[in-house]
Amino acid sequence: MHFTRHSTYETSDVPIIVRGEGAYIYDAQGKRYLDGLGGLFVSQLGHGRTELAEAAATQARELAFHPLWSYAHPNAILLAERIAGYAPGDLNRVFFTTGGGEAVESAWKLAKNYFKLTGKPMKHKVLSRAIAYHGTTQGALSITGLPPLKQQFEPLVPSTFRVPNTNIYRAAETTGGLLDGTDPEAFGRWAADQIAVQIENEGPDTVAAVFLEPVQNAGGCFPPPPGYFQRVREICDEYDVLLVSDEVICAYGRLGTMFGAERYGYQPDIITSAKGITSGYAPLGAMIATDRLMEPFLHGAATFAHGFTFGGHPVSTAVAMANFDIFENEHILEHVQDNQDAFRTTLERLTDLPIVGDVRGDGYFYGIELVKDKNSRETFNEDESEKLLRGFLSKALYDEGLYCRADDRGDPVIQLSPPLICNQTHFDEIEHILRTVLDKAATIL
Repeated sequence: MHFTRHSTYETSDVPIIVRGEGAYIYDAQGKRYLDGLGGLFVSQLGHGRTELAEAAATQARELAFHPLWSYAHPNAILLAERIAGYAPGDLNRVFFTTGGGEAVESAWKLAKNYFKLTGKPMKHKVLSRAIAYHGTTQGALSITGLPPLKQQFEPLVPSTFRVPNTNIYRAAETTGGLLDGTDPEAFGRWAADQIAVQIENEGPDTVAAVFLEPVQNAGGCFPPPPGYFQRVREICDEYDVLLVSDEVICAYGRLGTMFGAERYGYQPDIITSAKGITSGYAPLGAMIATDRLMEPFLHGAATFAHGFTFGGHPVSTAVAMANFDIFENEHILEHVQDNQDAFRTTLERLTDLPIVGDVRGDGYFYGIELVKDKNSRETFNEDESEKLLRGFLSKALYDEGLYCRADDRGDPVIQLSPPLICNQTHFDEIEHILRTVLDKAATIL
């Protein structure tokens, strides 16, 4: 199994999920769980949507497969046009993949290829943020800022470098005491300026791109401080560095907008996306690039020598079209916008618990950081974190009927990313289960 400590199941059974309905999933014994993670930040519309299953079946009967290698098929054309219409600015060129890691790989390859074709062949390096996760393939893993995930697979692709993330709760630690986080705009300016420092350190003529999530996932949902992305855009323009908005999680409604860049008011050169593009009913990803990046490939013998057998699969693109039909017909983005404040307020009730240090996020995407001491913000050591997360929380939350993630990539957090159809009833259920389990957690250490 993926990302699984298999010894866990030496003396216990593997949980087997057999069906889903709405915001809930059911195991082989018939027990119901609230899907508080949307599968894996994927299930925007919830489970059991027959319209999406029927779209897949209809397409499979008509054209089950054809690659996009020098050919096209109608759904790929229509979906690319639709995505380009949703995307901000002149992000009009869509390159389909089968998932997010492939989209990240494609973006890095495009950045390097583009600069080679435009007379800047030294520009190949990539910057990304500390603790940020960008995928498991060799290139995407190299961009990832989580050393424990990388060490057993090294050597990886060279030429990637880290800059600080935007965890304002830990601003004092991140800035070495320079800022304490009470002025979010100042912290955002500082964090963005570190990108310029790193570009200068590496040499502007060698840096191709910076990869940033609108809300950083790993570490527990770090939203950008005010002005952060606007300053990053200025820096990228100054040094001719591509701004890649990695929206594998944050696109397609997760933050209440079709793309996270829209929510925070910045213009990327590339968006990487996947997950919610089909609400999980079929595998699909997309790298979306500006017209400028496509231009060198439109003339002469230049070819973007890159592709995937199943990228833009006819069935997956048919499902994505049906997914977006539902988004529009059921006003999914508006639903998230109308309910996001209630979701935040409900989760913030948990701050009265001594173990809850911070509740952060946006839209339907939140992290709850757990602390050993609330006043000092002292975190748990490695042994305590192991006992808390894997020894207790993961199983206890599941046993209480909530599927979510208890994670310590960075500081210990609980992550929540429920289906976008959820409402106050679901929020209350999430809060009740979390309160029940976290009350117990505070007593086991």
